[in-house]
Amino acid sequence: MHQYELMVILDPEIDERTVAPSLDKFLNVIRNDGGSVDKVDIWGRRRLAYEINKKNEGIYAVVDFTAESKTTDELDRQLNLSEAVMRTKVLRAEEGIAQVAAHAKAQEAKAAKKAAAQAKAGAKAAAPAAAVAAAPAAAVAAAPAAAKKDD
Repeated sequence: MHQYELMVILDPEIDERTVAPSLDKFLNVIRNDGGSVDKVDIWGRRRLAYEINKKNEGIYAVVDFTAESKTTDELDRQLNLSEAVMRTKVLRAEEGIAQVAAHAKAQEAKAAKKAAAQAKAGAKAAAPAAAVAAAPAAAVAAAPAAAKKDD
C-alpha cells in the first residue's frame, strides 16, 4: 500500500454542506478495498485560475489516504463519472516528498558552491594583503642584521 493525496474540485452549484457526504460516497471505494482515509480537508469555495465548464469558482477538497494502486484507478474513474466533480488529481505522496527533498538538496549544493567561491575569492584578496603586510616586517627584521654587519 502507498500513501496518496487526492485533490478534487467540485461544482460550485452544489451546497457546501453536502460536500463531505458526497466525498464520503467516493471514499468508500478506498475503505471497501482495504485502504484507509487519513485526512479530509475541505478548503471551500475558491476562485479558479481559469474557467472550467464555464465556471469561475469551485469547491476544493484535499484527501490524504493509503491504498493500493488499483484502488486509486477505480476511485479516479468513479470521480470522473460524477457530474459534480470538475477536476481531480491523484498524487503519490512519496513522489512529492522525494521531489521536495531533491529540490532542497540542489539548493544546499548551490549554497555550498557559492560559499566555496566566496571563500576562494576572499583567500585571493587576503593573499596579496598578507604579502604586503609581511614585506615591512621582513624589512624591519633585516634592518638590524644589516646594521650589525656595518659595525
